[in-house]
Amino acid sequence: MEEDGIETNFPTTFRTRETADLFLVLIMQMLKPGGRAAVVLPDGFLFGEGIKTRIKQKLMEDCNLHTIVRLPKGVFAPYTTINTNLLFFTKGSPTKDIWIYEDPYPEGVKSYNKTKPMRIEEFEAEKSWWGSEGNAFGHRVENEYAWKVGIEDIKARNYNLDVQCPHINRQDIQDPEVLLVEYSVIQDEIKLLKDKLKTIFIEAFKQKEV
Repeated sequence: MEEDGIETNFPTTFRTRETADLFLVLIMQMLKPGGRAAVVLPDGFLFGEGIKTRIKQKLMEDCNLHTIVRLPKGVFAPYTTINTNLLFFTKGSPTKDIWIYEDPYPEGVKSYNKTKPMRIEEFEAEKSWWGSEGNAFGHRVENEYAWKVGIEDIKARNYNLDVQCPHINRQDIQDPEVLLVEYSVIQDEIKLLKDKLKTIFIEAFKQKEV
């Protein structure tokens, strides 16, 4: 979250204190026609409403949001457990279709952490599937990890981009070991926040005494 007043530098329609949203608005503004961008954003942006809906609408009216890569859980652990996504877009033409690719864990991997992070080699499947924007990604095919959503469907969903894969009927059942790792990370984050709050309160009381 940004400090009070930062949002006043942005158009009234998009004023928010959330850093990720402000950065996306700034990127859209700074991109020249034909300019391309790839942005990492949290899950909350995909299904968020209010200002987030207006930002997504503006994004798809001014840019071709052609691909969303949904990353596996824990990519940024232990710093945060928030699920994240890669959004790829080109400024200059409106969005007609959005391809969504759900990146899976590699075989034998149940979670990521500081000592066993995600590796660039894990994107080989996306690279071979990607194709060319020059022919509107005409060579892409749907599979168990990739599917396409039309802009009319997105509008009908009020620009909710949290679209589940239609090809497989999965139950989101977590491995107990993964749940324990995530629980441990969350507990560490809570402790860190408590320590920060304690320091803030101590400093505040010291200043009051002076």
